[in-house]
Amino acid sequence: MKAVVQRVTRASVTVGGEQISAIGRGICVLLGISLEDTQKELEHMVRKILNLRVFEDESGKHWSKSVMDKQYEVLCVSQFTLQCVLKGNKPDFHLAMPTEQAEGFYNSFLEQLRKTYRPELIKAFSAMRKYGKFGAYMQVHIQNDGPVTIELESPAPGTATSDPKQCVIIGQNWILKNSRC
Repeated sequence: MKAVVQRVTRASVTVGGEQISAIGRGICVLLGISLEDTQKELEHMVRKILNLRVFEDESGKHWSKSVMDKQYEVLCVSQFTLQCVLKGNKPDFHLAMPTEQAEGFYNSFLEQLRKTYRPELIKAFSAMRKYGKFGAYMQVHIQNDGPVTIELESPAPGTATSDPKQCVIIGQNWILKNSRC
């Protein structure tokens, strides 16, 4: 499972010109579910996302508070393209969980987020409810704050990591390359 977490001042999802979901200050999570993902990876990712310290504390100290500490909102969007493997210049998505399975897994992910955090602060786009199709074409509008973008990846069961704290800084944009940090 892969997630791209962005600290935002606001974010929204629009389908067919209609805004379906929106948040103010908080985090936007783009979630890519793989064929190999299980409940274990789901629970690991929920913990990482909700406890990720990307906000300042009251004294202005950076990287001190999580979305839960600040009581901010979370917008989740399923994005199978995060499971891309390039074959030359062409993206291949064979590692992504098939739509039929991914929808249920995504709903379980949302349910776990809501059990762990305040359900009213978890916003998600469900194309199925409105349009009868999971994974409908949409526009995701993100006003990145910082910018801060963190990339998380659930380790495969039993996978050891040689460098458990591998982070890359690109300008002000921090990219976390390993979710075991």
